[in-house]
Amino acid sequence: MFTGIITRQWLQRARGRAAERPALTLQSGDTWTYAQLAERSRRYANGLWEQRVRPGDRVGILMCNSLEYVALYLAITRLGAIAVRLNWRLTANELRYVLADSGTSVLCVHGRFVERIEPVLEETPVRTVVRFVLDPGVDEVDGVAGMLPQRVLEKAVATEPEVAEPDVDTPCMLMYTSGTTGFPKGALWTHGNTVWFAAMQALYWNYDQSAVHLSTTPMFHVSGFEDWLLPVLFRGGHVVVMRSTGITVESVVAAISQHRVRDVFLVPALIYQLMSWPELDDVELPSWRRLLTGGSPLVRWAVDAIRTRFPDLRLEQAYGLTEGGGMATVMSPEALEGHPTSVGRPLPLTEAKVVDPVTGTEVPPDTDGELWLRSPSVCGHYWGKPEETAQTFVDGWCRTGDLARITGDGYIYIIDRLKDMIVSGGENVYPAEIENVLAEHPGIVECAVVGVPDAKYDETPCAVIVRDARHAVAEEEVIAYCRAHLAGYKCPRHVVFVDTLPRNASGKILKRQLREEYQRLGSAAQPRRELSQ
Repeated sequence: MFTGIITRQWLQRARGRAAERPALTLQSGDTWTYAQLAERSRRYANGLWEQRVRPGDRVGILMCNSLEYVALYLAITRLGAIAVRLNWRLTANELRYVLADSGTSVLCVHGRFVERIEPVLEETPVRTVVRFVLDPGVDEVDGVAGMLPQRVLEKAVATEPEVAEPDVDTPCMLMYTSGTTGFPKGALWTHGNTVWFAAMQALYWNYDQSAVHLSTTPMFHVSGFEDWLLPVLFRGGHVVVMRSTGITVESVVAAISQHRVRDVFLVPALIYQLMSWPELDDVELPSWRRLLTGGSPLVRWAVDAIRTRFPDLRLEQAYGLTEGGGMATVMSPEALEGHPTSVGRPLPLTEAKVVDPVTGTEVPPDTDGELWLRSPSVCGHYWGKPEETAQTFVDGWCRTGDLARITGDGYIYIIDRLKDMIVSGGENVYPAEIENVLAEHPGIVECAVVGVPDAKYDETPCAVIVRDARHAVAEEEVIAYCRAHLAGYKCPRHVVFVDTLPRNASGKILKRQLREEYQRLGSAAQPRRELSQ
């Protein structure tokens, strides 16, 4: 559906023997066959064309996980337009920045987000808003001036759009990542990046029409869309999609059982909840073959619990980043014992090397340096940011900003984050973005934000603050201030007040020292189940 080759394969499925095979199921909702998904995506494509969407235009998607989300993405990319996948956890001001920076002209939005986005729309290039309904009675917003109902797209003809198919170099997707400078950057993926990434995964995971994958993360993430969902559809399998919010251990287990799911991706925090669930021993999941995870390495007790409760389950841990083409490495269960903290080896067609961050030269095995990645899925560009593009992408390589080492037998270890990124509940949080907000508070002289362990979210931001002596700013005030300016998952859950921040000889704040000093504020340990039960 992304280039001429995949479009033809998709149409063959939609018209041939596989037409009535299930393609997508929304847990506790509808199922679309391949024929229905193809029809809906064509209608959306023609409907968007009627709304003056042309090749190169940016179309925003501010929607929860849904079947319509996938059809919209396919429709937008079929026209040669660019899908701007928006994180619905962002505040109105954060969304305003992304819409303005990307030049988004058409916005598709679930009704539940209308109240948040409407006040800032006039400050963006958005000229057309199409309102979608996920749950009748919840998402329905009547009488909103200037917003079109989704039926405007659904009533369009279902014929193939009369526009040339995009080629491999045509941009298809913009995903904004939080920037270390405090300003998000749009990673620009082409059709070629997306097709190659789907093919690389289909090859590694050996997907075919028997694949049944449970997608549990938001579709605005690579992990909720390009990772696993698209490769499974590419191979004619079936994807079961969890709703965006309210995911529980019980709902995940019910989905696996009901749909005979074979593959599941779960963030570490949900794995910890699952393996601590008192009712887990009473559950039978005979179809479950593989548990996929990523974002941070699993703690040892959880790995042991999985092996004890599900001895035949393949546990595979992935590492990657949006700019680097999504998932880049996978740790296989066969090698986990010998390399328990490694992120594994590269995917097919992916190269990795460790480089001296100062000289730019490759270092010998077992030497620390910056991890660089190269593959056909590396995006290679940030939207409208040539300087940042030149800094991150070098001769086809993506500089990850992660301090790593590669062993002599090719296993990659992430030592630290050069960019100080915090992974909280599967979300990437950049301290600089929080620090920029706190710097505007009149009662704060300076601050540093670091990640500390958290029993629920793996990591959570901790703000270490030097107060202005003239202001008696308290912890509650700091957190409330952040909540007024940042998405909830970015807000510090711990605030520490100090007289000075530790620095090295050149004046740089020693964040590693702060992380070590304040890790006591949280605990990475989870409630442990008795493995002998």
